[in-house]
Amino acid sequence: MQTLDRTFGALADPTRRAILMRLAKGELTVMELAKPFQMSQPAVSKHLKVLEEAGLISTQIRGQERPRKMETKPIKEATDWLEKYKQIWEKRYLAIDGLLEELQSFQVKGEPEK
Repeated sequence: MQTLDRTFGALADPTRRAILMRLAKGELTVMELAKPFQMSQPAVSKHLKVLEEAGLISTQIRGQERPRKMETKPIKEATDWLEKYKQIWEKRYLAIDGLLEELQSFQVKGEPEK
């Protein structure tokens, strides 16, 4: 559960979600990641640190470059966890829909004819 806490905590910030969206297209360096954001490179680096601690990104070392890449395992775990709750709620909604249909048909049958 701690992994999920870190994943959802990291995803709670819109800047971090935007960084992940950019990394979904491929590896990028810190400078490349910082370009569209109106914040300093150290601020972007702090976001990257949170994402890396959550396991959502990893750092490659290639000489002087240190591109980041997205890691999908934590996203899959979060999606699987959410899917379980989605199925529970869908069953409940189906039960409510059935009850509403039953009540509506009962109402129509019980109304006096005009």
